[in-house]
Amino acid sequence: MTLKAVIRGCGAFLPQKVLTNEDLASMVDTSDEWIRERTGIRERHIAGEDEKTSDLAAAAARAALDAAGMAPNEIDLIVVATTTPDLTFPSTAAIVQAKLGIESGAAFDIQAVCTGFIYALSTAEKFLTTGQHKRALVIGAETFSRILDWDDRATCVLFGDGAGAFVLEAQEEAEAGSRGVMNSYLRCDGRMVDLLYVDGGVSSTQSVGHVRMQGNRVFREAVNRISEAMQRVIADAGVAVADVDWFVPHQANERIILGVAKKLDLRKEQVISTISGQGNTSAASIPLAYCAGVDDGRIKQGDLVLIEGMGGGLTWGAALLRA
Repeated sequence: MTLKAVIRGCGAFLPQKVLTNEDLASMVDTSDEWIRERTGIRERHIAGEDEKTSDLAAAAARAALDAAGMAPNEIDLIVVATTTPDLTFPSTAAIVQAKLGIESGAAFDIQAVCTGFIYALSTAEKFLTTGQHKRALVIGAETFSRILDWDDRATCVLFGDGAGAFVLEAQEEAEAGSRGVMNSYLRCDGRMVDLLYVDGGVSSTQSVGHVRMQGNRVFREAVNRISEAMQRVIADAGVAVADVDWFVPHQANERIILGVAKKLDLRKEQVISTISGQGNTSAASIPLAYCAGVDDGRIKQGDLVLIEGMGGGLTWGAALLRA
């Protein structure tokens, strides 16, 4: 029996508070024009003082379950991609499981920063297609604002908070047809840790720390490595770039997104971008953008969707989905 991991529903959640470029200009030496020209971002959502990553994740999960027409107790696996967990332990996934009222199954976190959702999706897909689990919530959730240095204009203008979730279901090939996660490609090069990192941690400083980034070097690495991952995942699936209907990238920087699309001869009209109104929400950005495409009717059942991400580590990867 061949099993496939099919996306049954997706859900998104963004905090109510909005931080505009004009707001940032009153806090740090920057301007709306400077931010938009370099990143394409005009505003981002910021979690309230009483909102934790698990709250955002649980809200997105409920929306995904509603879209799938499922009850929480039908889920037997939760994988949360996050760099900003509620606690050092237990996992944010365990906390989400409790908030959803799920009393059985497995739950754990994955930490691959902005590539986290790709890693989480690939991991959940393996659990489902081996028959170990039946239905999974794959969630990307971040309160990235909690690890920003608000005096560092190179980083504080980039990031926002939010969560997105997929409900995946193991289906026999005869039932799934061509739908499902087709394949994925994951990579990491730890020699480039110093390009994008947080300068704190439990073992090193016993503190949280702040995001530090060598922006120019990250940009140079991003276009080449993301393009390579996308080309590899397409080739391994036995399809052509021309077969791709939609490109849903990690929302890091508008210039990176368009640079990657151009390198693969993808039209701008095929790119689903939410960066203008959400900024970079790290592990949440891919499912948030995917849900935006579903909600506005662009992504339809049967469409071929290419997703990618790159984050600290450096980690990067891509996956191909049939919606």
